Amino acid sequence: MEYLMDLLASPAAWAALATLIVMEVVLGIDNLIFISILTNKLPVEHQTKARRLGIGMALILRLGLLSTVAFIVTLTTPVFEVAGHGFSWKDIILIAGGLFLLWKATSEIHHSVDPEAQADAKVSAKVGIGLASAIGQILMLDLVFSIDSIITAVGMTEHLPIMVIAVVFAVLVMLLASEPLARFINANPTVVMLALGFLIMIGMTLIAEGFGAHVPKGYVYTAMAFSAAIECLNLWARRAKRKHTPAA
Repeated sequence: MEYLMDLLASPAAWAALATLIVMEVVLGIDNLIFISILTNKLPVEHQTKARRLGIGMALILRLGLLSTVAFIVTLTTPVFEVAGHGFSWKDIILIAGGLFLLWKATSEIHHSVDPEAQADAKVSAKVGIGLASAIGQILMLDLVFSIDSIITAVGMTEHLPIMVIAVVFAVLVMLLASEPLARFINANPTVVMLALGFLIMIGMTLIAEGFGAHVPKGYVYTAMAFSAAIECLNLWARRAKRKHTPAA
């Protein structure tokens, strides 16, 4: 109890909490985009359930990983070397997650631009990708993003309660934003393509970090924000044009 009171009275702890919440929310954007795109391919009656399950499991997974934070930190220790470069379990997980994102995003883009793939997609859409399959893919990316964010959090503060509060707050934001984001993506096909482009960029970033190349997150998210702003202007312009175009 005394420990918690000391934290509450510490300005440094409050500053660390605010910084960590912002970081966790920003890192959650990647996960939320993937969940929105994937669940929009499910039958309508399963979409909300899949989003809530996926985000709920992200919370459970992150809190579970926080309880083993001493073990998580050891994932940064190299386990083997290739050409003089050491690879840790964290590196392996990031590379695997990056490759998965690249595969998923490029296959979705292929289905969008290839007429034959679109025809096959319409046939398969009657069955859907399956709730279990969607949850499995979401859980896999949850693991990748969770380990990355927790290792980053450990580097920012040593206080476990601060990490737990930041993670819970970020996941609650994801839960509140999931439905509006999914509806917006589903209603605007060009936004889907932009979001898939984001996933490719995120996948490449994960792979680069897995191979030891540090990619400043600020550059990545600034590029995403700029692209999203341009797309919002395009949507606004198209909406204004439709409004002023007389009906046939």
